[in-house]
Amino acid sequence: MAEISGLRRIGAPEAKNRGVLLDAAEQLLLEEGYASVTSRRVAEKAGLKPQLVHYYFRTMEDLFLAVFRRMAEAGLSVLQTALASPQPLWSLWRFSTQPEATRLTMEFMGLANHRKALRAEIVYYAERFREEQNAAIGAALARYGVASSDVPPVVWTVFATSVSQGLVMERALGMTTGHAETFAYCEQWIRRLEGEPLPDA
Repeated sequence: MAEISGLRRIGAPEAKNRGVLLDAAEQLLLEEGYASVTSRRVAEKAGLKPQLVHYYFRTMEDLFLAVFRRMAEAGLSVLQTALASPQPLWSLWRFSTQPEATRLTMEFMGLANHRKALRAEIVYYAERFREEQNAAIGAALARYGVASSDVPPVVWTVFATSVSQGLVMERALGMTTGHAETFAYCEQWIRRLEGEPLPDA
């Protein structure tokens, strides 16, 4: 392996194999949980040699951080597009209740209990997400004439996030009691403000 100034050379961020390894790690997180993500398993999933994992990522923590940052940046882009739609509340609800994205977030939160750098990164992006959501919800409620003094926009933001995470966690355990009723109540509230959801909302 090539050495530069005594350090192992790290593969270019835009390299194809690096992206394949990130895809493989993300799939393992979704399918089997963070405990299954080892350099050997990631390489096997990607169809590459195990040495390549550490060619592109010095440590497994670097790999986890790269997977999380990629997911978070893509999520922010999708969120910004959704919140700029004609029906921002419907868009936010759909965004917040995507089971796959929420499941990944929960895996990272579990992993963050053991990795401080990842914990700091999750907090950084979570605050950015909340700022975007809070601004959009505040603007939407003002547009619909809903007094924010009754329920501050940030409370609705936390509510949407908590509902999605709670339901996904319960479904993973096999629990479904109250899920349909909770979804129906939330969607009834949004429907009163924005009407029926448009196909692309």
